Amino acid sequence: MAKQFAFHGKTLEELKEMNLDDFSLLLKSRQRRALKRGLTDKQKILLEKIRKNPKKFHRTRSRQMIIFPEMVGIKMGVHNGKDYVTLEIKPEMIGHRLGEFALTRKMVKHSSPGFGATRSSKFIPLK
Repeated sequence: MAKQFAFHGKTLEELKEMNLDDFSLLLKSRQRRALKRGLTDKQKILLEKIRKNPKKFHRTRSRQMIIFPEMVGIKMGVHNGKDYVTLEIKPEMIGHRLGEFALTRKMVKHSSPGFGATRSSKFIPLK
């Protein structure tokens, strides 16, 4: 038996039928305040493009865009400062921002000293 997705007691179909004002009441205060102030011009353009053609791959630099229920299932490229990170929007991402899933920093993995290292830094103990 698969677990049914619910966001604050509402199914995905119920969330998609809600208008923006009703949906904002289910969000946390920071996202609710951002929606109350209104979407920026770039966010409005992105949302219109998604509504017009949901099957297309959309690329955006708008990392502060809140994920809405109508965006579930689409693939997006979110800019992380260097390139675009491919995301597939899942129901669990609703209410979060796009930038939370496109990390701007990656973990540094140090290995042996590289070319041009000084004599002292080349020393590696055997034990």
